[in-house]
Amino acid sequence: MNSLSRRCFLQASAVLAGGAFVTPITSFGNAVPKPLRLGGPIFLKSDDPGELAREHRRLHYSAAYVPAVELSDTTKIAAIRKAFADQNVIIAEVGAWVNMLDQDAEKRRKNLAYVTDRLALAEAVGARVCVNIGGSYNPTHWDGPDARDLSKDYFDATVENCRKVIDAVKPKQAKFALEMMGWSLPDGPDSYLKFIKAIDRPAFGAHVDMANIINSPTRFFSNAALTDEVFRKLGRWIVSAHAKDIAPKDGHFMETMPGRGKLDYAAYLRNVTSLPQEVPLMLEHLRTAEEYDEARQFVIRKATENQIPLA
Repeated sequence: MNSLSRRCFLQASAVLAGGAFVTPITSFGNAVPKPLRLGGPIFLKSDDPGELAREHRRLHYSAAYVPAVELSDTTKIAAIRKAFADQNVIIAEVGAWVNMLDQDAEKRRKNLAYVTDRLALAEAVGARVCVNIGGSYNPTHWDGPDARDLSKDYFDATVENCRKVIDAVKPKQAKFALEMMGWSLPDGPDSYLKFIKAIDRPAFGAHVDMANIINSPTRFFSNAALTDEVFRKLGRWIVSAHAKDIAPKDGHFMETMPGRGKLDYAAYLRNVTSLPQEVPLMLEHLRTAEEYDEARQFVIRKATENQIPLA
C-alpha cells in the first residue's frame, strides 16, 4: 500500500470502536475545495416558501436558516422543503437558543421541551442541524459567564441533556450540536471531543464558530493555527459553521462582522470547504440588510481570492 493510499485508509478508519476514542486524521493541504455554501438571514417580508428561496438565491446564498414554521404545520414544512430544494438552497440550521441548565426546574423542563421540538423540526424540514449552547448556571444571564460552567457538574448535566433531546427525537438525518463558547464548555476542540465521546450518539454533531472561542491573546494572534486544529480534530463531525469576526477592544475582545476583525478568513474558508462533507457557513448577529450585504460581499471576495467557488 503506497503512502497516499495508507493515509486515506487511516482517515476512513478513524472510528469510535470498542470504547476507544480515535481522533480523525485529516489533512486539508492538498484538498480541492468544495463550493462554499454561504447563508444568512434575509429581510424579505413574505411567508411564501418559493419567494423566500428565490430571495436567498438573489443574494447568492445557497444555505438558509429555517423559515418561520411550526412543527405541526406539515403542509408548510413540505412546501419549504420543495421550494428550497428547487433553488438548490439547503436548510442549514434550526436554532434553539434557550438555557438547558436554568436553575428554575420548571423553566428548565420547558426549555428542554422546546429544544426537543426544534430538533424535531430540523428533522422534519430537512435541516442539517439544530444548534444550542449547553446553557449556563449564571442566575441572570442565560449564556453566562459563571465559574460553574467549566465544572464537571456542567459537563455531566449537558451530556444528560443532549442525550435526552436526541433520544426523544431519534433523528435519522438532522444532527444536534452545541455551539462552542468562550466562557463555557465546549470551549475548544478538545473539550468538544470529550462531549462527543461522552454523549455517544450518532446524531450528535459538531458546530463551529471560530469567533466564539477566541478568548485569549494566544488564540487571537494564532487564530489560523487554531482554526486548522479545530477542523483537524473535529472534521468528521462538523455539520455547520457560523461566520463572524473578532477584534481587540480595550484590552479585551469584541465580536464584529466578517472583514472588520482579525480572523483569518482564508484559513477558515479553506477548512470549511475542504471537509469530505458539505458544511454551510452562516452569517449572523448583524442588524440590517446593509450590514449583511457588507459581510456577505467580504466572504465572497475572500472565497474568490482563494479560488473557492460558490455553490
